[in-house]
Amino acid sequence: MITLLRTNSENPDFRSLVQQLDAYLAIVDGEEHAFYSQYNKVDTIKEVVVAYADEEPVGCGAIKAFGETSVEVKRMFVKAERRGERIAQQILLELESWAREVGYETCVLETGKRQESAIALYTRSGYEPIPNYGQYVGIENSVCFKKSLF
Repeated sequence: MITLLRTNSENPDFRSLVQQLDAYLAIVDGEEHAFYSQYNKVDTIKEVVVAYADEEPVGCGAIKAFGETSVEVKRMFVKAERRGERIAQQILLELESWAREVGYETCVLETGKRQESAIALYTRSGYEPIPNYGQYVGIENSVCFKKSLF
């Protein structure tokens, strides 16, 4: 059974999972990793979800304010051995619920074109492709999505 914990970026399990995510992305993104990593700092994030299976941290995600009415979904990750169990979907639903509770209307996010399972998750979860925003404008490997929470 998966349990979800609402926490913040100070959580040591979240920090450990993010280190694993960064190691994974360094392989997937290759030479482009340095560009992306500058936008994925976890200095202070107030809304973080960590997923546990039998008290072991197996996945995470976060949201950060992105304008007055939107949040950006960040740092989504599930350990390789636990993928395919819909853990990421549970994390994403919890993040969306949290965003709604604090008054946000939409979620936006960026992922890499090579991350086909992430794209499938977001599409299956009702996210629609949008033009690349902010620092991702003109970045060939990036694909951005948006979802209305209401």
